[in-house]
Amino acid sequence: MPRIADQQKDFPQWYLDVIEQAELAEHADVRGCIVFKPYGYALWENMQRDLDCRIKEQGAQNAYFPLFIPESIMKKEADHVEGFAPECAVVTHGGGKELTEKLYVRPTSETIIYATFAKWIHSHRDLPLKINQWANIVRWEMRTRPFLRTLEFLWQEGHTAHATKEEADTMAQAALQMYADFDREFLAVPVLTGKKPEHEKFAGALYTLSTEALARDGKAIQAGTSHNLGQGFSQAYGVRFLDEGGKEQQPWMTSWGVSTRLIGTLIVVHGDAKGLRLPPTIAPKQVVIVPIYKEDAEREQVLAACRKLAGTLAPLRVHLDDRPERSPGYKFNEWEVKGVPLRIEMGPKDLVAKQVVLVRRDTGAKESLPLAQCTPNELSGRLDAVQQGLYAQAQAFLEEHTHEVDSFKEFTSIIDGEGGFVWAPWDGTLESAQAIQEKTKASIRLLGDNAAKGTKDLVSGAPALHRALFAKAY
Repeated sequence: MPRIADQQKDFPQWYLDVIEQAELAEHADVRGCIVFKPYGYALWENMQRDLDCRIKEQGAQNAYFPLFIPESIMKKEADHVEGFAPECAVVTHGGGKELTEKLYVRPTSETIIYATFAKWIHSHRDLPLKINQWANIVRWEMRTRPFLRTLEFLWQEGHTAHATKEEADTMAQAALQMYADFDREFLAVPVLTGKKPEHEKFAGALYTLSTEALARDGKAIQAGTSHNLGQGFSQAYGVRFLDEGGKEQQPWMTSWGVSTRLIGTLIVVHGDAKGLRLPPTIAPKQVVIVPIYKEDAEREQVLAACRKLAGTLAPLRVHLDDRPERSPGYKFNEWEVKGVPLRIEMGPKDLVAKQVVLVRRDTGAKESLPLAQCTPNELSGRLDAVQQGLYAQAQAFLEEHTHEVDSFKEFTSIIDGEGGFVWAPWDGTLESAQAIQEKTKASIRLLGDNAAKGTKDLVSGAPALHRALFAKAY
C-alpha cells in the first residue's frame, strides 16, 4: 500500500492520506464535495443509530422538510439571512425557465421549519414541540477539506418550541449534554463544553453552546452545537400559542445539531502514524481474522479453523480476510490503516498450540490467547478495553495540551508552538478577540466563568471579564 505522510511533519497530508487509504471517501466531480465510500458511510450509519436513540430519549420525533426554501420565507429573519448569505446557494431557474421566486438550497432549516411550526402550534397543549431531521446541507465554502468542511454534508438538526425561556434553556443544555455524552461514550472523544462568545453565536440565536475537541495537531474542532434561539424566529414566522389563561404568547425556540464533521473529528483525535484507530462502538468491523499459511497443504486446515472461529464470535462485527491474492503482511497493514480494533492471527503453529495471536490496534500490544478463551464475552471485554484506552489517551493529550496564561508572550509561545487549548483573560470586546485572531490565528472557542478578577486582556490591557478558551481551529 502507498505510504502515509508523517503525522508530525505534515498533518494535513497525513489526514488526506488516511481518508484515501482507509477508503472513507474520495473527491467528487463537483468542487468541494466528496463521495462517501461504503466504509466511510458505515461510520455515519453507526453514529446515526446511536445518536438517533439519544435524540428520541429527549422526546424528539423525526420528520423531514424540503431542501428548497423560498426567498420570502428565508428573508423573514434578518439576522439569520445576513449570517448565512455568503454561504448560500440559490436556484434561479427550473424547468428551463426563470423562477418567479428564488429558492435557497438548505443551509440550515430554521426558516422552513418554523414557518411550518406556525401551522402546527396553536395552544399551550401543543408544547413542547420537539422535531429532529436527518438531512443534507449545502454551504458554499471557499476552502474545503473532506469531512471537516465541504459544500454538501450530512447532519441531524433538532428544532424545539417551548412555552418559557426556562424550558428552552433546559432543552439547549440537555442537547449539549447529549452531545458531550455521545462524544465521550460512543466516539471516545473527550470534549470541553460551554458558551460561545456573542460574536461567534449562531446567526439569529440568543446564545450558542458548543462541544470542543482537540486534534492531535493541537487544533480545536467543534464537535456539536446547541442554540437557544429566543423568540426572534417566533416573531418573524408568526408562531403563536394561547397560554392557559387564553392569552396569546410567542414560544421560545431551540435548535441543535452535529454533522459528518464528526468523522473528521474521529480521524484527527484518534489517528496515529499507521492510520485510523476506531473505537469499537463505531467500527464497521470490530474484529478481523487473518489466516497465515505458506503451503497449500496448510491452507484448507487454517481456513477451516478460521471460519469456525468467525462463526462462534457473533454478535461481534467479525470479518474473515481470506483473500488468497493478498499476503498476511499486506492485510495487517490494510486493517491497521482502517483502524479495526482487534486483529486475530491464526497459522499452523497456532492450531497445534490451540491458540490465536490477538493484536490491539490502540496500543499495538500482542498476546497469545487460548482458542477456548476466544469467545464473544472475552473479546467484548477486550473491545471495552480498547474503547477505554482510546478515550484515556485522548483525555491525557487534551489535559497535557490545555494551558492557562496571563500574558501575550506566554500565549503566543504556546499557540505558535505545540498548539492546544489556552485559557486566557479577555475583556469581552470584539476588537480584542479580532486583534488576537489577526496576530495568532487563534479564536475564542468557549467562555469560562467570570473568575477573571484582577487579570487584564492580553492585547488591550483592559480589565478582563472572562477567562476565554482560545485555540487555532478547523
